[in-house]
Amino acid sequence: MTATESGTFRVYGSDRDEGELSFVEQGTEQPTYVRTGGYDASLAEAVADLRPGHLVEATLDWSQEPAAITDLAVLHRTLLFVADDTPDIFERAKEAFQQARTEEMPIYPTQTFDTDGEPNGVLYVVARQAGERDLFAEFCDGRKTIEPMLGKVEAGGVEPPYEVFCIRPATEPFFVIYIALDAGGLLAETLHDEYDPEHP
Repeated sequence: MTATESGTFRVYGSDRDEGELSFVEQGTEQPTYVRTGGYDASLAEAVADLRPGHLVEATLDWSQEPAAITDLAVLHRTLLFVADDTPDIFERAKEAFQQARTEEMPIYPTQTFDTDGEPNGVLYVVARQAGERDLFAEFCDGRKTIEPMLGKVEAGGVEPPYEVFCIRPATEPFFVIYIALDAGGLLAETLHDEYDPEHP
């Protein structure tokens, strides 16, 4: 008997194999590794188009390891990018971290605005955790969910897709999760230029 599961999943990259993605069902923080090859033509094309950050409805056959996709529909094409060990971080993030320390908040949210005063992003500054726990890695692979952050943006009237940047500077005691409200907009492109130069 085939073991299958249907649900709504956020797509993440895999830290195990380039031939995999990680799917995290909404409402959970449990990644399921999913293979990206070996599908018939129509499904193969849809799977090949998946990117970290996409929100999908899918049916998974988890009798295999990694699991296989048997049905797939992309709901939103939000994108998730990871930049680790960067040489520096932008000043707004440093200012937000100082405010977080003043208010003794381990996760500090603030809104950012473009030169016309219009909201263009939501910035979360997260203090690094003492000990062995790697909270940055957990956010990057879905073991620590970003869904409440995205849900607040959508509830505020900005429809997806967004672009989400997880950036950890090498020499600072914090990392950032920055949600660019306009996918492909000026803020997103500026962040790509600075932290993801290989992005087309």
